[in-house]
Amino acid sequence: MANTYSKFYIQIVFSVKGRQSLIHKTWREELYNYICGIVNKSKQKVYAIGGVSDHIHILISFNPNQSISDLVRDIKANSTKWINDKQFVIGKFQWQEGFGAFSYAQSQLNYVSNYINNQEQHHTIKSFKNEFMELLNRFEIDYDEKYLFDWIE
Repeated sequence: MANTYSKFYIQIVFSVKGRQSLIHKTWREELYNYICGIVNKSKQKVYAIGGVSDHIHILISFNPNQSISDLVRDIKANSTKWINDKQFVIGKFQWQEGFGAFSYAQSQLNYVSNYINNQEQHHTIKSFKNEFMELLNRFEIDYDEKYLFDWIE
């Protein structure tokens, strides 16, 4: 719509199915670049992308020309196909169902970007499960723990 202006900053978080440690360091950056291409084609902008072997975080400025759910669906579907076509894992790669999406103010972008860019170091101290539940609690999102993810401990 003409003369409509908006900018939303969203951190998207999702994990590998069963939280398996399948995203190997040798191809992780290539995956991030591929995902950035998907986001850019959707007319969104990536500010930071990072993670560890079992999950990723993506900080984007979100233009409401599509839903967040549709964007995440596209990211997951296309990156799954790409990973499987490249045969980066033995067997079939899949992302877990669902995702987290958390909004931030522009003044918080540096903090959130640093947090995302330092995931390796961050997860030497805190598990993904604890991290994700803290995000849900901080943003006061109601949830039933049995439906969060298929946790493998």
